[in-house]
Amino acid sequence: MTKEEINKLFREKGRTLGSVESFTGGLFASEITSVSGASHFFKGALVTYATEEKQRILGIPYSDIDAYGVVSQEIAGQMAGHGKSLLNVDYCVSFTGNAGPSAMEGKPVGEVYIGVAYEDKAQVFAYHLEGTREEIQKQAINIAYEILEKII
Repeated sequence: MTKEEINKLFREKGRTLGSVESFTGGLFASEITSVSGASHFFKGALVTYATEEKQRILGIPYSDIDAYGVVSQEIAGQMAGHGKSLLNVDYCVSFTGNAGPSAMEGKPVGEVYIGVAYEDKAQVFAYHLEGTREEIQKQAINIAYEILEKII
């Protein structure tokens, strides 16, 4: 699945999409909006790169961040869920992970969680990706396209 195919799919289904990004730093939103017609379905993105912004903007409790770490299934699910509500979209995809160059929170480079909130639920998918920082980010974005295709 490509960004062009995601564009077509969301437009045909009449569904809206948003994103909450951490380690991808807005790259998902940038790719989606690089395709003409994205304004018909993509409502916006939140880049909550810093931990405190996950708390302040998204309302994720510090106790959850302290218990699980920001690179976790639990936080990815909350990022997607809070983003869906804040952006008022049908689907919200979230990205949290460690793209390197070194371990973070005891999590190895390449540990990635992609969340998708839709209807009244959130699903989170865990991956261990390999490559450079940029390659890990790009792989995660491509995986998100595939996840969205299956869920929508």
